[in-house]
Amino acid sequence: MNRLPTVPSAPSPHTPSVGTQLRDWRQRRRLSQLDLALDTDVSARHLSFIETGRSMPSRDMLIRLAERLDIPLRERNTLLMAAGHAPVYAERPLADPGMASAQRAVSLILQGHMPYPAIAVDSHWNLLQANPIAQALMGSVDASLLQGRVNVLRVSLHPKGFGGQIVNMADWRAHLLARLHQQIEASGDPVLSALLDELRDYPIPSQDTDASHSADDDLGGVAVPLRLRTPFGVLSFISTTTVFGTPVDITLSELALETFFPADEATQQALQTLAASL
Repeated sequence: MNRLPTVPSAPSPHTPSVGTQLRDWRQRRRLSQLDLALDTDVSARHLSFIETGRSMPSRDMLIRLAERLDIPLRERNTLLMAAGHAPVYAERPLADPGMASAQRAVSLILQGHMPYPAIAVDSHWNLLQANPIAQALMGSVDASLLQGRVNVLRVSLHPKGFGGQIVNMADWRAHLLARLHQQIEASGDPVLSALLDELRDYPIPSQDTDASHSADDDLGGVAVPLRLRTPFGVLSFISTTTVFGTPVDITLSELALETFFPADEATQQALQTLAASL
């Protein structure tokens, strides 16, 4: 029997009106009513009426406005329901049979990245999958951080995680917090805001200035490396992020693949040796 994809439940009585939500997203994108109206072929007067609650937008108009405002799919459903329309975007777990192709693509990328670490995370940085080399590196993390839903940013910066093992902790911490802040600016996600507050409160371990900075750290100014102290020596990585193009499912729209590459020859050789032992 085919299973229908799940859709979000009706909005709560405390959900902001569709006009309030639209105005918040427009202001977050730093667009005037006139700018948005011109970009979406809607009259500025009609847009003003929608934002003030004097007019209710059609489904097609809301979708057009949401696309221009680059509103995440989950929030687009919330917007549609606030206007009395049915949600458009389904949400299925990655293990759902209907997501088999996507799950296969994720597994192929993670396994194909061996002998280098790669992980899949959701929009809140919770770990969904990890390839064997990434799992091996997480073996040094305190078990308390690996219980239940594992948050990779928490694991990265927590003193019982990689926090005490990252050689260039100040630079890497600043990089992660700036990246999270940008994500919050774009999404307005309260869960990410709470996570940012938590991460900022973590103590920063003291570091040897000479050890925490290396001539290789700037990588020509193109990336911030992660220099991790491990039983296999100090490993140096640069990372890239991969997302699905034009997803129409919430799970896929929120999924990201973080892949790490060796930033020097010593790291490359160490990872090859480690992978051969797994």
